[in-house]
Amino acid sequence: MKTYTYKAKSYDNLYDLAEALAHDGTFIPRTISDTELEQLGVVVAEAEEPIENIRARKIMELKLQRDAAEVEPVEYGGYLYDYDSQARDRIAAAIIALDVQGDGAKISWTTANNEDAVVTAQDLRMIIAAVAVRSNALHTAYRAAKAQVEAAQNKDEIDTISIN
Repeated sequence: MKTYTYKAKSYDNLYDLAEALAHDGTFIPRTISDTELEQLGVVVAEAEEPIENIRARKIMELKLQRDAAEVEPVEYGGYLYDYDSQARDRIAAAIIALDVQGDGAKISWTTANNEDAVVTAQDLRMIIAAVAVRSNALHTAYRAAKAQVEAAQNKDEIDTISIN
């Protein structure tokens, strides 16, 4: 993260610096180099990003990892089953349809890797149960990783933290 100092005032972005320079009659392009800024009397420095920003960004990254893992295909009975929002809707509808048909009702289901599997309502419930177990493990891992991020003292330490 760069900081710009011009006439004893610091700016944390190029836009605000450009406005300050414009007040003095100097207009700068957005693509101006650091060397050209220094020729205008601007001190350009690399500022260390605040640890709070690094932590917040890492926690968001961990949430995204967790959320992506929650909708990955899930294994049950030797097959992989999709579990995105559309698949969840289809599973719920199929459970209802199979329950209406009564005990022993089966349906052919296309798996995540395009194989056909014959399933019952109970099989579909077990797929949901497998997802619940996985989801719990992911949330537990996320909370542990988040606690590590919050306790970390520097960027290098934070960069090593993951859900895995």
